[in-house]
Amino acid sequence: MIDLSILDQAPVSKGNGPHETLRNSAELARLSEGWGYKRYWFAEHHGTRGLASVSPEIMMAHTAAATTSIRIGSGGVLLPQYSPYKVAETFRQLEALHPNRIDLGVGRSPGGTTKIRLALTDGVKKSMTEFNRQLQDLSSFLTDSIPADHDYAGIKTAPLIETAPQLWVLGLGENSARRAAQQGAGYVFGHFINPERGEKAFQIYRDHFRASAHFSAPASLCAIFVVCAATDEKAEELALSQDLWLLRVGKGADSRVPSVEEAKAYPYSPEDRKQIEENRKRMVIGSPAAVRRRLLELSDRYQTKEMMVLCNVFDFEAKKESYERLADLFL
Repeated sequence: MIDLSILDQAPVSKGNGPHETLRNSAELARLSEGWGYKRYWFAEHHGTRGLASVSPEIMMAHTAAATTSIRIGSGGVLLPQYSPYKVAETFRQLEALHPNRIDLGVGRSPGGTTKIRLALTDGVKKSMTEFNRQLQDLSSFLTDSIPADHDYAGIKTAPLIETAPQLWVLGLGENSARRAAQQGAGYVFGHFINPERGEKAFQIYRDHFRASAHFSAPASLCAIFVVCAATDEKAEELALSQDLWLLRVGKGADSRVPSVEEAKAYPYSPEDRKQIEENRKRMVIGSPAAVRRRLLELSDRYQTKEMMVLCNVFDFEAKKESYERLADLFL
């Protein structure tokens, strides 16, 4: 069997606003704890009307206070835009409030357009090539293990607590897998973004893993879009809104999730339909039996025992039902 977790981008459906979307996210986190999900993570996206999860640490504090056992995390903090020390203290603060429940997922994504990236750093240009150094520093700050010859040797990471957040590295291929392995961090492969390189990435992660204060053995997740409904036909219908949303996002549109009715009426070109077919490789869609079979196949292929699920359909009730059906299958 496999464990299940949720990655929430807080997608805004047409007709709703950020207020309702974020309230729905908090409700879903509470429900997922009752269904037996292992983790609930929030994404970080900037300058968009289509995704409302801007500050994962704020959503984490909100939902961790409303739950009792599910692990709460970021998926992930855009580390190149921030100070590793500040990130470490922020997440140790969360860990102090909710011991042994906090996950710190970090990614190398720039976070948006050039202007947005500069706005995030107040005009200071950051080099993506610094990510390895930042990740090393972050790991050291979290575990109070700054080397004696480091520029920041001797400083303390507050609050001074005995536990630490789990460190996870998000990625899409071999380089990110190697980074995670070298730091002894957990590894999350974004199948929902790039479904082509997972097997190689997970293999590299396992082969190069070094035990650390974070994990004594390899720990990995596969993040994937899933739509599960009573029948294959119903799941396919619900997924139409996600199909059109992804199509528009892929074209650079700042899009909210459209209704199924809008998706059915949309004038798709042959190129659009080809792209939708390609996007479907990033998803598992179907009845409980079909979804179970496909997720177990992926788990076996990737040799990972935990799936982190996204479900960006239009209707919140349908989204809840999809997650609950998944829980009934595995948890």
